Amino acid sequence: QVQLVESGGGLVQAGGSLRLSCAASGSIFSIYDMDWYRQAPGKQRELVATITRGGKTNYVDSVKGRFTISRDNAKNTVYLQMNSLKPEDTAVYYCAADVLDSGTYRSRVYWGQGTQVTVSS
Repeated sequence: QVQLVESGGGLVQAGGSLRLSCAASGSIFSIYDMDWYRQAPGKQRELVATITRGGKTNYVDSVKGRFTISRDNAKNTVYLQMNSLKPEDTAVYYCAADVLDSGTYRSRVYWGQGTQVTVSS
């Protein structure tokens, strides 16, 4: 089994910054793509940022230039640095990881439990 544990959410004023972390542990042979999603109240979950194992990144247009996704493969951890936060960034943020299981040698996507980010105006 694999577990993803997120941290770093909280309450911040508009224009402020937060850094989210998501650490994977368990029966991990390798991790392919790692992603950050978010879900605001009454809205569908949306993909915010993706990073491949090699470090290639992609972002939803609304966060380009403000958010930065990065990862530490040695620590099986993905980060999301969020700057210039806006009230519309308020949501529960989830990490996801495509993990190759060391026991089964099969890959599947695992999810974190979510962390709340609230941006006040």
